[in-house]
Amino acid sequence: MPTPLRATEPADMAPGLLRTPPHNVEVERALLGAILLNNRAYEKVQEFLAPDHFTEAVNGRIYAALGKLIDQGHQASAVTLKTYLERDDLVIAAGGMKYLASLSSNMVTVINSAEYGKLIYDLHLRRELIALGEDMVNSAFDAQIDETAQDQIETSEQRLFDLAASGASESGFKTFEKALTDAVELATAAHRRDGALAGVTTGLADLDNKLGGLHPSDLLILAGRPSMGKTALATAMAFNAARYFRDTDRPEDQGKQVAFFSLEMSAEQLATRILAERSRINSHDIRTGKLSNDDFGRMVQASTELTELPLVIDDTPAVTVSTIRTRSRRLARQKGLGLIVIDYLQLIAPSRGERAENRVQEISSITRGLKALAKDLNVPVLALSQLSRAVEQREDKRPQLSDLRESGTIEQDSDVVMFVFREQYYLERSEPQPKPEETNEHFNERFTRWQESCERAHNVAEVHVAKQRHGPIGTVKLHFEAEYTHFSDHIDQSNLPEGME
Repeated sequence: MPTPLRATEPADMAPGLLRTPPHNVEVERALLGAILLNNRAYEKVQEFLAPDHFTEAVNGRIYAALGKLIDQGHQASAVTLKTYLERDDLVIAAGGMKYLASLSSNMVTVINSAEYGKLIYDLHLRRELIALGEDMVNSAFDAQIDETAQDQIETSEQRLFDLAASGASESGFKTFEKALTDAVELATAAHRRDGALAGVTTGLADLDNKLGGLHPSDLLILAGRPSMGKTALATAMAFNAARYFRDTDRPEDQGKQVAFFSLEMSAEQLATRILAERSRINSHDIRTGKLSNDDFGRMVQASTELTELPLVIDDTPAVTVSTIRTRSRRLARQKGLGLIVIDYLQLIAPSRGERAENRVQEISSITRGLKALAKDLNVPVLALSQLSRAVEQREDKRPQLSDLRESGTIEQDSDVVMFVFREQYYLERSEPQPKPEETNEHFNERFTRWQESCERAHNVAEVHVAKQRHGPIGTVKLHFEAEYTHFSDHIDQSNLPEGME
């Protein structure tokens, strides 16, 4: 059986001939010489060049020492470095103080130092690409039982993106004039929309008015206790957003995809729920086949509409933020991406190799990752979250920010926090029972008040916007049909024309 090729031994190379990883020691020494003779040269490269970007470890050690001295306000020269590096093993091996003195003869001008620094960084990236390729080859040959080929692809994609993004943060300061120009352009675009939303629509008018739509780069948290309808509301928002991307006339939004990561339900269960909601058929009847001819016709009509929507579902359980990021980035690159929905936050697994001391720290790491994802792809990320049982211990069951389960930095990292609440759920489970000591008249009064409360709360859901970084907080009422898990705009009975109550 032939021996597998190494990454450093391509098929077109003679056996035993190895290629040296790309490097340029002369450029490294020239840059160090420039910094030694004029410390201003360091300012040109310090934002993107790190000590480990140098090929020779001794050059990286000297660069690090130069940086520390300059950052502390000291003059960095071969003389001042002597105190700190004369006993350094790497410097001694390279020739000691003679090596430091020789660097000054290799100097470049301050103007050229940035170009030299970029060349050093570029060569570092090339070496990292070679190492990444070798790791990919070795991982593919050394297959692990608990790691599939798809896992290896996603890990490699993530490492490749991290490598590409590692030097992309050198944007530096933005002048106030530039920032002001960008702000005016946003305001002008909003004015031209003539009242249209700045963000992605939720399909619910009152909620859109409160939020201004779902804004790009925002992390939105939708939380609630079980049976409050948070998944139903999230699917309704995902459906409405997908319909908008399908039908919009705005070229920048046309055809964008809505990515729904369903960690709790399978794709089939989620599709059945959306199908039931759109066709107004009980989902249990769809699963059991108890459909009339009219029901079946409505279901077929609804399914035809749904197949045309740019909505994709990933039902991988215990997925990591890294995997969500990789798959979302791939979708954005291939088809365009307008919204990410995650159901739900507490089911996201920590990244491989990351083990926090407790669950709160894990959740904190996850929310930071989701916020970074929203900014990276410039799309809204809507993540569902569970609430603690503290809600059930209060007389008023309406959630508060302190009820966020394993909150950590959920509230801190998010731009919007919303709670979905249905009083009807609790009222139906608190029907008054007669007490031995009370009269029938008193019980009837209690029962009547309970009935009146049930009537007021019937089919009413509340979305409480408890935090909004860029807008007002407050409560929005929605209409909710539990039989079909359908959310729609709430219409106050007092505003209806006569005869339409």
